[in-house]
Amino acid sequence: MLRPAEVFGLSWLDLKSGAVDLYDIALMNDYLEMQAENKACVARWREENER
Repeated sequence: MLRPAEVFGLSWLDLKSGAVDLYDIALMNDYLEMQAENKACVARWREENER
């Protein structure tokens, strides 16, 4: 829960007040995971193809 809060600049008050719900947190976590996977794929491709 804190990873999306840190990356997207959410305050503790946003999390505690219900302004951001668990669906929002799950969506942000999915986005961050997808972004990390995409960066890893690009890095692997570069390593294999840019020699």
